[in-house]
Amino acid sequence: MLQGAQPSTIRDDATARVLQSLRDFESPNVTYQAPDGSWPIVWASARGMQVVDLAGRAYLDLTAAFGVAAAGHANRRVVQAATRQMRRLLHAMGDVHPHPVKAELAQLLSQITFERWTAKFTTGVVRGRTVFGNSGFEAVEVALKTAMLATGRRGVLAFERGYHGLGYGALEVTGRDLFRLPFLKQLGGFAAFMPFPDSPETSGAVLERVDEQLRLGKLGAVLVEPIQGRGGIRVPPRGFLRGLRTVCDAHGVLLIADEVYTGFGRTGHWFACEDDAVVPDLVCLGKALTGGFPLSACVGRAELMAGAWPASAGEALHTSTFLGHPVGCAMALAQIAEIDRLELVRQSAVRGRELRNLLGALGVANSKFRFAVRGRGLMVGVEVSRLDGRPATREVWEVVRRMLHRGFLVLPEGEHGEVLAFTPPLIVRRSQLSATVETLRNVLDEL
Repeated sequence: MLQGAQPSTIRDDATARVLQSLRDFESPNVTYQAPDGSWPIVWASARGMQVVDLAGRAYLDLTAAFGVAAAGHANRRVVQAATRQMRRLLHAMGDVHPHPVKAELAQLLSQITFERWTAKFTTGVVRGRTVFGNSGFEAVEVALKTAMLATGRRGVLAFERGYHGLGYGALEVTGRDLFRLPFLKQLGGFAAFMPFPDSPETSGAVLERVDEQLRLGKLGAVLVEPIQGRGGIRVPPRGFLRGLRTVCDAHGVLLIADEVYTGFGRTGHWFACEDDAVVPDLVCLGKALTGGFPLSACVGRAELMAGAWPASAGEALHTSTFLGHPVGCAMALAQIAEIDRLELVRQSAVRGRELRNLLGALGVANSKFRFAVRGRGLMVGVEVSRLDGRPATREVWEVVRRMLHRGFLVLPEGEHGEVLAFTPPLIVRRSQLSATVETLRNVLDEL
């Protein structure tokens, strides 16, 4: 692991060629390239906690590649499952002729979501039914369609700063003007937004406003991230999700939990809604589901899904060419087994507490900034502000850049990019967290 300071630019000939090709042939809106050559690196390989770039430099990954690599990059058993499946059946016809792995995964998702939740938090056991997709936003759009079919109401209540993806249906309920405004003329106009609470006092006020909105009878669903990810690792007060569940039940409105980021152990529970003992009507899954293959799922209560969606008469109402891809399904089965075998849900809770404690000491020796540490499990954010209270956006970006050149991958989050986000693979060791925070402390002192 590279611990020492590196040059301000990290380009080499191979990296330069790749980035030049992207400048020439990729849309300019996709890959940011710093004029001084300090960003980005080009990944060559990744395994476990480590990423290696084209020049052979190693980096400790504190992002899990957007939370995907929960069981570590290129987990051996997950890769083996993918390889075996590719040799047996590389592609199938998602909604026409099924394959056995899709059926096995659908059953497992029912078991670890609705069957487990209802056995634990309610009386009786309820099964789940799944619609597979390729990306997290597709799972969200399945949930939106399900709510429309089930309730007959087009309106959806979502939350400010929430992020649910950039397909047009998901974009409609994403509470970030950066993404919405350029396409506003083409959006459907079915979303209403509420503030996302950050204290018990604001939680009660928000729930009252949600109740008022639902009383109007125009909304069919409430869509919520149990913890906002791209919004800045924003954690609602305990009891807020339970309050949403109660209000939704009172008005016959569906509760949709977007657990694309928070699912599969990220927050110290298999799913973040469990922290409030809440069973949603629909849950959206992705990212860590496979550990590295495009696959997502919307899982809903079996009775709800059966009542909302008509039985196929030979033409699926919602489908895609790669629906329930056999390689993705095989990887998901292996990934879930690895999370269970390695006890990564428990480890996420333990390591998350350690990380928050380490980060909590940052402000003791630093008089230049204010720090607010928050999160659950290994979904942790440090909001950095200047002493006058303004977001330290420029400084956070500089921290991210300098951490990269010292061999640590971290990302900024939040509406203003003022939050340092830490979402490492759940296999991270305490020593690696300690090295990360020590380097972060040194970088902050240099600013």
